[in-house]
Amino acid sequence: MVDWIIVGAGFTGTTLAERIASQLDRKVLLIDRRDHIAGNAYDYPGKHGILIHKYGPHIFHTNSKKVWDYLSQFTNWEPYYHHVLAVVEGKHVPLPFNLNTIAALFPPFMAENISRKLIETYGYGEKVPILKLRESKDTDLAFIADYIYRNVFKNYTFKQWELNPEDLDPFVTARVPVYISRDDRYFNDTYQAMPLEGYTAMFTKMLSHKNITTRLNTDYKDIRDAHPKARVIFTGPIDEYFAYQYGALPYRSLRFEEIYKETQYAQPSGTVNYPNEFDFTRITELKRLGNQHQNAPGTILIREYAEAYTPGKNEPYYPIPTRDTAEKLKPYKALAEEHAGKVWFAGRLGDYAYYNMDQACARALALFEKSIASAA
Repeated sequence: MVDWIIVGAGFTGTTLAERIASQLDRKVLLIDRRDHIAGNAYDYPGKHGILIHKYGPHIFHTNSKKVWDYLSQFTNWEPYYHHVLAVVEGKHVPLPFNLNTIAALFPPFMAENISRKLIETYGYGEKVPILKLRESKDTDLAFIADYIYRNVFKNYTFKQWELNPEDLDPFVTARVPVYISRDDRYFNDTYQAMPLEGYTAMFTKMLSHKNITTRLNTDYKDIRDAHPKARVIFTGPIDEYFAYQYGALPYRSLRFEEIYKETQYAQPSGTVNYPNEFDFTRITELKRLGNQHQNAPGTILIREYAEAYTPGKNEPYYPIPTRDTAEKLKPYKALAEEHAGKVWFAGRLGDYAYYNMDQACARALALFEKSIASAA
């Protein structure tokens, strides 16, 4: 007998499967329409001895000790600080844009003046969203805000979303703020690391409980009638669950091009962003994402292209957070409320929310504690 059906074997679905199986001693059927677990974090050993991130680079970082301690039950970690460079005016400069970036792009007297004003206005160590910085009335700060907007944000955002920064929810541009510091790390979280044996190995341990059955290449509509009494957690697209009753919600997708080079390393950092040139957004060198593969003779680059989501053709990676989509989501949220107690929606696609990996895990843990544990 199956007590719970969980649709989607990514961070949200896997965390909930593990919690329900281990803490509530209930039988869980975890399904995924793809041929692997771990969702978009899925990785596998490539033929050149380098771990391949099939759906682009996944760098784990969190400020949540709760999430860190939970996942640490299932993996050892390799400390790793991700560094990203952006090509601006032909130069590789640190991203997020910070005081080091300013020093690399401008003459010393200009860089010193702008840096001083940024520190005086916002404080050293602060993070300032670009749209907030653009509100400055100071001539020098307005200049640097416009420069950063034009050279780092505007074109990259349009490539990624086919929208201008102002058209997105402000939290999207706030994810990559201007750092008033000389910290070149892409993330500043307390915990930053890579699973020592990869994400798939971590997920495998999470799903090793005797109460969990995993079925891949399986669509929910093909098995739902076989378990009429089972409660359901759905981490797929919420509009898909309701048969697009109020129209399809928009998503962005990604396409990846894998390039092998017979050289030790091919670029100066883990990821290089191309805000303005070319039609791709960034290139990641997988060999730099941790130390496990430094002895591999060659290197693998992943070139990343953003594109529209087309059902059946590609994967829905990102909900598109705008005022318009927030309105389109409301009737689906109302339908979800009507199904409360029988079906739970969660995850990036189920919540239609732009979660990082740690946020997806935190959301799953909170959902388990506040709702699912009591429902069982």
